[in-house]
Amino acid sequence: MARRGAAALALALALLAVVLAGVGAQGAALQVPDYYVQETWSREPYYGRREQKPEPFSPPLPAGTRDGEREPRPPEPRPPKKATKLKKAPKRDKLVPETPPPGKNSNRKGVRTKSSEKAANDDHSVPVAHDDVRESCPPLGLETLKITDFQLHASTSKRYGLGAHRGRLNIQAGINENDFYDGAWCAGRNDLRQWIEVDARRLTKFTGVITQGRNSLWLSDWVTSFKVMVSNDSHTWVTVKNGSGDMIFEGNSEKEIPVLNELPVPMVARYIRVNPQSWFDNGSICMRLEILGCPLPDPNNYYHRRNEMTTTDDLDFKHHSHKEMRQLMKVVNEMCPNITRIYNIGKSHQGLKLYAVEISDHPGEHEVGEPEFHYIAGAHGNEVLGRELTLLLMQFLCQEYLAGNARIVRLVEETRIHILPSLNPDGYEKAYEGGSELGGWSLGRWTHDGIDINNNFPDLNTLLWEAEDRQNIPRKVPNHYIAIPEWFLSENATVAVETRAVIAWMEKIPFVLGGNLQGGELVVVYPYDMVRSLWKTQEPSPTPDDHVFRWLAYSYASTHRLMTDARRRVCHTEDFQKEDGTVNGASWHTVAGSLNDFSYLHTNCFELSIYVGCDKFPHESELPEEWENNRESLIVFMEQVHRGIKGVVRDSHGKGIPNAIISVEGINHDIRTATDGDYWRLLNPGEYVVTAKAEGFASSTKNCMVGYDMGATKCDFTLSKTNLARIREIMEKFGKQPISLPARRLKLRGRKRRQRG
Repeated sequence: MARRGAAALALALALLAVVLAGVGAQGAALQVPDYYVQETWSREPYYGRREQKPEPFSPPLPAGTRDGEREPRPPEPRPPKKATKLKKAPKRDKLVPETPPPGKNSNRKGVRTKSSEKAANDDHSVPVAHDDVRESCPPLGLETLKITDFQLHASTSKRYGLGAHRGRLNIQAGINENDFYDGAWCAGRNDLRQWIEVDARRLTKFTGVITQGRNSLWLSDWVTSFKVMVSNDSHTWVTVKNGSGDMIFEGNSEKEIPVLNELPVPMVARYIRVNPQSWFDNGSICMRLEILGCPLPDPNNYYHRRNEMTTTDDLDFKHHSHKEMRQLMKVVNEMCPNITRIYNIGKSHQGLKLYAVEISDHPGEHEVGEPEFHYIAGAHGNEVLGRELTLLLMQFLCQEYLAGNARIVRLVEETRIHILPSLNPDGYEKAYEGGSELGGWSLGRWTHDGIDINNNFPDLNTLLWEAEDRQNIPRKVPNHYIAIPEWFLSENATVAVETRAVIAWMEKIPFVLGGNLQGGELVVVYPYDMVRSLWKTQEPSPTPDDHVFRWLAYSYASTHRLMTDARRRVCHTEDFQKEDGTVNGASWHTVAGSLNDFSYLHTNCFELSIYVGCDKFPHESELPEEWENNRESLIVFMEQVHRGIKGVVRDSHGKGIPNAIISVEGINHDIRTATDGDYWRLLNPGEYVVTAKAEGFASSTKNCMVGYDMGATKCDFTLSKTNLARIREIMEKFGKQPISLPARRLKLRGRKRRQRG
């Protein structure tokens, strides 16, 4: 009997050892930091299952943890004191009620909501990743269009123009909101079963959701609270939990200010859904959103590796504050002191200097025969991509020049390049403080005193067109160098100090070609920007140099990676593919007093607006790809300054004649020579009859041929003085004033009248 008891005891101990070994092996397997460790879900369709509350996601178990130890959770690690002090907010029960009344929620613009953090602190069953240790994930790309329309789905929609593909952060509605291009996703019914879903197409660590209401001039629609669910198969869904119940996230309190809600813990899945729970009282379920998430590495997926954009350029890919921008300029200047110079053209309303960088083989001086080019960015402070592209271009030109890149060396030695990265630093600082996703569509767009710089220049189009309609002979208004009206120069005029600084800069330097970089679209816009017909908002309004402007616009668009891609989705409402990524400004929307029109009519400079991306303020992680999209275009556009004819207008003694007029037969727009008598006239390939004339000189005409090869054709002129000019010169030389015959006759008549009297 004792032997049988001992045998039974030995057998029991053996079985126990086997069980313990299996459990230990399972715990050891969970030590591997594998991102595939997730909740196991049933493949049964969601409509065939009983109602049950899904369990929240759990992170991988620490080493040595057994299955049986899951229920008693370890105490939550306490956050640092600094982090605790930063999270001063009302209690979560007040901030995110389970069933918040519609229209009662409110959030501060540009500030993250505290709902997710507070919920995590209240829920002791889920570990909290605090701000000082948790990873910050970038946007998936709804706004930048990296997420395609095929990756967006919804339960219902009112109509096609309000489908899931329109539920992108900051998307703008068209003029006619009832067309295919409306300003949000709007559900077909207002009930709690509506949702919008994003398919990341790979395992992704989701960390947050940013929401907006509907972009509309007439309607007020937004979601005030919502749930978030994730899935691996789009059938079985797990809802983000708040303790034992579903977590309700606080939504929007108006339709334009973005609101960020961070998940209490990152959720690893492929699909994510937003399920509205309440909405504005007088509105409908409508929302725009962006998802924050980190796509997890998948080395076996060739599709993702093939489509990932990388850059080999060693540049500073980050968003720079005004101070950091100045420091970066200084670094570039120290790297390339022989070809760079830092200067400022004035100050902003808040006193920030408007810095510019000159890149040339002889910085600080204008070389006779060398054209001047400029890039301007940041006229709208929230359109940040152009600003960063110009800073990247500045670094790139310096590095490539030092490396001996023949193309860049030739460009620097034959061109005087000016880069003005931030024309509206006051507005940028506002947008920078809000962040890349939380600034909305317009925060920081205007100057500190509320002026849109891009449309703040004098309207010279009206002066020119009125003179042409009256058919003044001789013309009181020339077809070029039109004077600025006196009212615009007065101190009481509504003109930004930044605008005045740019005007003085452009009057001082004889720019030939320029581009102002903007954001929110993907197109190159050429003048005129203002319609000629009254009471019209859109109509083609070409300049006399329309053929040249079309070529200049196409030179940028055709070398951009996406602008002329017929397969790409439109940013908001306009499809510019019919003109290969270019458009006449007035045929898009009319603007009076634009920089492009002013530059063309008041100076020699041909100016174009280059919209470099759908996202005005892309996330820092997007900058390398955006640089690759635009790098070649930025260089090719600069090279176009060497297209056409150039030369020097001299007198018989070989001295340059300033302010001489260069006219091209068949083109009703003239240009003028610079201080040293040199000029540049942008023209397309062809044969032209060119005339040079100046006051006191006899005009001279030549045939000038422009070829297809890069490099302007040299076309010099020598003008001889007229007989009257020679007489005046001789008399001035001997201290006598030339006789004015009309004045002499009047003097004699007056003398005769006095004698008769």
